[in-house]
Amino acid sequence: MSDVAINQVLSQMRAMQAMARNEGASSSEVKAAAPFSELMSQSIDQVNSSMQDSKAITARFETGDPSVSLAEVMISAQKASIQFSGMTEVRNKLLTAYKDVMNMPV
Repeated sequence: MSDVAINQVLSQMRAMQAMARNEGASSSEVKAAAPFSELMSQSIDQVNSSMQDSKAITARFETGDPSVSLAEVMISAQKASIQFSGMTEVRNKLLTAYKDVMNMPV
């Protein structure tokens, strides 16, 4: 996730914390915070883009493009793999949290 996305999430968390404390977050903080679904969508798009780039670099290497080294191919593949694993873990945590909330007694 990029620094901008992290800052947006932190801003949203601070606004929610202030609202929970009844401090009344400033309207600029609330407006600056992007919806969580939008942040997730952007993150998924970034992971998808990284995987597509990795696939393209691998294809270029396999066809014999002299401008692509094996190291670039391996680094690109590892970055895409790590991003995908991270996204999968976030999804798993979200599902666990959802199940915990749904199983809470009313």
